[in-house]
Amino acid sequence: MNAIPQLAVPDHEHVFLGEGHDRNARKTWWVIALCSVVMVIEIVGGLRFGSLALIADGLHMSTHAAAMLIAALAYTYARRHARDTRFSFGTGKVGDLAGFSSAIILAMIALLIGYEAVDRLLHPVRIGFDQAIAIAFLGLAVNIVSAWVLSGSDHDHDHGHAHGHSGSAHDDEPKVIDTPAGRLQLRIFEDGVPPRFQVRYLQEPGSAQALWAADVMLTTVRTGGEEQRFALRDVGDCWESAEEIPEPHDFDLHVDLGARFESFGATLHYEEPTHHTHGGHHRDHNMRAAFVHVAADAAVSVLAILGLAAGKFFGLNFMDPVMGIVGALVIANWSFGLARDTGAILLDMNPDRRLSHNIVTLVKAQGDSIRDLHLWRLGPGHLGAILAVQNRDGERDSVHYQRLLARFTDLSHVTVQVTR
Repeated sequence: MNAIPQLAVPDHEHVFLGEGHDRNARKTWWVIALCSVVMVIEIVGGLRFGSLALIADGLHMSTHAAAMLIAALAYTYARRHARDTRFSFGTGKVGDLAGFSSAIILAMIALLIGYEAVDRLLHPVRIGFDQAIAIAFLGLAVNIVSAWVLSGSDHDHDHGHAHGHSGSAHDDEPKVIDTPAGRLQLRIFEDGVPPRFQVRYLQEPGSAQALWAADVMLTTVRTGGEEQRFALRDVGDCWESAEEIPEPHDFDLHVDLGARFESFGATLHYEEPTHHTHGGHHRDHNMRAAFVHVAADAAVSVLAILGLAAGKFFGLNFMDPVMGIVGALVIANWSFGLARDTGAILLDMNPDRRLSHNIVTLVKAQGDSIRDLHLWRLGPGHLGAILAVQNRDGERDSVHYQRLLARFTDLSHVTVQVTR
């Protein structure tokens, strides 16, 4: 028999779990324990005191615990197989798969509640208001405690802001140097245009000491020792470099003032800021699904209390099933949102168009172009990217672009193909 060939083990890990993965897993197990205890108390109490309503609510609590169990097992499975090489990009999406499953379950619950509510409208039944209200308050209390246990997670944190490499990134960071020819302000200007150095006088010198744009020479020295000289030209309100500044803006800048002030020299350090692109891809949809189950249960409890109170105190018995219909619509809406968001992740939809734009802009600043770009979510807070870059002069390889894109901290796995 021929042996199955062993796959080569990559030289880097593919662990793309959310930052709060283990913490959220513990919280989910705590909620399961709480629901299980209440379930046992209600069923035992119902059997002892002959209360069918208590037994029914206990069985309902078991479905609540089962929904939490989906989330808990997803956390456990994702952690256990996080380094399993059979998963090409890790197990970060297991939580999204569990969230999608929970969304389907929520939709079924909404349909069941809606069907039961319509049936109650058409065929009213006698309601034990006192006992039903007491059980509804008990369910609400359990859900409030469950929500408190799950609180502090990122289940509903949208992180909608995005901090890309915008044109004004350096506008608020001008540098000032004192020279024999006066005080100069130097900054990198790139507000909607390619980045260039700009120099202005802050303290006007005497006429004998005045500089001309041609007197000032700027030289960048990068980590690898590469040097580039920038000549300045007069553009009216300032002096501006004729050449564009290549990315990244991480270098030492030497300032010289020509032959008249050859003894003067100043060095400024520029460091490229870390780029965070926190979008909705940081959301833990598994925890979000668990929280939605709790919130849906709490909403149904509140609506049930309102409907039962209307029937008990005002004789409006029809309000109980009406509130059931309202609750079903609310749950259906939450289910749709959860299914939409998790489904997009499972289908590898682009999770951050702003980041895609920033990547394209960064590559174009090198004088190159992108022939193909794929961006998808690997797990909460982790994105993968595949780029096909067309290089004009053939001087930049894939390692160059790997380093260039390292500033986008949400990119956890980047593959670059460079062609001439």
